[in-house]
Amino acid sequence: MNKKYWVPSLEKANSILNAIAYKPGKLRLIDIANKTSINKSSLYSLLNTLECIGWVRKESDTYFLGEKLFSLSSLYSKGSNLVNIFLEESTEFVDKLKETMQVSKLDVTETLYLAKKEGNSSVRLTTEPGMKMPAHATAMGKVLLSKFNWEELVQVYADKQLKPLTPNTVENLKNLYRQILTIKKNGHIKEYGEAVEGFNCISSPIYNLNGEIIAATSVTIPTYDWREKEEEATKSIEILTNNISLKLS
Repeated sequence: MNKKYWVPSLEKANSILNAIAYKPGKLRLIDIANKTSINKSSLYSLLNTLECIGWVRKESDTYFLGEKLFSLSSLYSKGSNLVNIFLEESTEFVDKLKETMQVSKLDVTETLYLAKKEGNSSVRLTTEPGMKMPAHATAMGKVLLSKFNWEELVQVYADKQLKPLTPNTVENLKNLYRQILTIKKNGHIKEYGEAVEGFNCISSPIYNLNGEIIAATSVTIPTYDWREKEEEATKSIEILTNNISLKLS
C-alpha cells in the first residue's frame, strides 16, 4: 500500500475504534491511551471529534461504538450479496436451533463480523456487525485462516502475538495450525470457550466459484446446551455454508 498520502489522524482514529470495539463500555480515556499509545492530549481531541460525529458514545467515563457506525454497517449489509444470502438462508437453521448464527470475513489476523442472525436464546452475544475479534480465538477465524499453509501462516503472524481472551485460547502458532488442519478432515472447526467463556462455536467455510474460502459462518451455543445441540448444529452449519456457496457461484 502506498503511504505517500497517508493521514496519521485517521490511523489513530482506527486504533481508537478497534480498542473500543473489543471492550465496549470497559475503557476510560487513560485505558485507550495505554492501548493505542496515543498521548492523552491528542486522544482527548480525537475522542471528542468521534463523539460529535456519532462514531463513539461516552457513558460516564467509558466509551462505546456510536450509533453512526452501526448505521453505516447496516447500509453496507444492504448492499452485500453475501450478507443478504446469509440472512435469508440462515433463518431456517436459527429458528430450528434457537441459537445465533454469524457470517464474517478475514481482515489480516482478525475476524470481521458482517452480519448476525439472533436466535431466541436468553443469552445474547456481544458481537455485532462491524466488530472484530482476534482470528486465532474464534472458530470462524480459524476457518478463514485455513486458506494459509504453514509458511504463509508464519508470515501473516510474523510480528503478532496470539493474545489469550480466555484461559482456553490457543497461545502458540503450532497449536493454532494443528487446529486449522482439522478442517480438511471434518469440513468445519469447533472452538471451545476460546473467545468467550461459557460458549462453544462451530464454523464452516463459504467458497467462491474458484473453490477459495472467502467467508465463514458460525453458530454459537452456550456450554450448558452443547451436548444436546452439537450434532444438529454441526449439520446445520455445513448445509448453510454449502447453500450460500452455491448461491454465490
